[in-house]
Amino acid sequence: MRIGLYLSESKDLGKLRDRIAQAADDGFPSAWISNIFGLDALTALAVAGSQVPGIELGTAVVPTYPRHPGVMAQQAMTANAALEGRLALGIGLSHQIVIENMYGYSFDKPARHMREYLNVLLPLVRGEAADFTGETLQGHMRLSTPGAGMPVLIAALAPRMLKLADELADGTVLWMTGPKTVAEHVAPALRPGKRIVCALPVCVTDDVDGARAKAAEAFAVYGQLPSYRAMLDREGAAGPGDVAIVGDEDSVRAQIEALAKSGVTDFVASEYAEFPRTRQLLRTMLA
Repeated sequence: MRIGLYLSESKDLGKLRDRIAQAADDGFPSAWISNIFGLDALTALAVAGSQVPGIELGTAVVPTYPRHPGVMAQQAMTANAALEGRLALGIGLSHQIVIENMYGYSFDKPARHMREYLNVLLPLVRGEAADFTGETLQGHMRLSTPGAGMPVLIAALAPRMLKLADELADGTVLWMTGPKTVAEHVAPALRPGKRIVCALPVCVTDDVDGARAKAAEAFAVYGQLPSYRAMLDREGAAGPGDVAIVGDEDSVRAQIEALAKSGVTDFVASEYAEFPRTRQLLRTMLA
């Protein structure tokens, strides 16, 4: 299992570059950023990440609905060219409250949307022609954009989405999903060779109760969104604080190793408190 870093959302490209550089200097094989309401993730990685060689850079995740898959493919390939082939493209449905209430798109049958989206996106990012007509979108084109060839991962939590991750994509990107759920729900749905990228909050501390309380407060919204709520319920967790990886060095190490045993191929640590101590442990685990 590889260990990467989840970089907090930034409004400053210079700071993002510095965080990527520090991750690379610390020996992490990958770093990941979200695409919410700050920097556009693909543009930001193309700009900041192109200044830091070697490290894989991933999006976790870019929402599909606002971007036609042809546009997504063109942007991702451009970013991948800037990164010299180091992009991992993570895409996702986002959430009904965002897609319908903010953007005004229909969130009806999201798994159908993702299947049709992938049928256009995947040929294009492989450098092939797309020729697909679905119920909700179509794509008939071929791009001359450089940067073809990158892993495409989808945020797959529900059974139909996991089936798509197995059939069409290179794997899945998870958030708020604990080891029990990975072992019993996610990993069995994916064939060997598919990536399971699992991001979770991490804090190395002696104040376990305090750290879990901080996680519960900082990540409270994820306990209310239906897709993440379903994963927390599968895990038997009351809220985000219960799936955060918290404890002293030995305890955190054991919890991360349990993720590897559950089937996780890439653990992505979202450091949220006691940063120097947490980073030091993660660095020692890279060996």
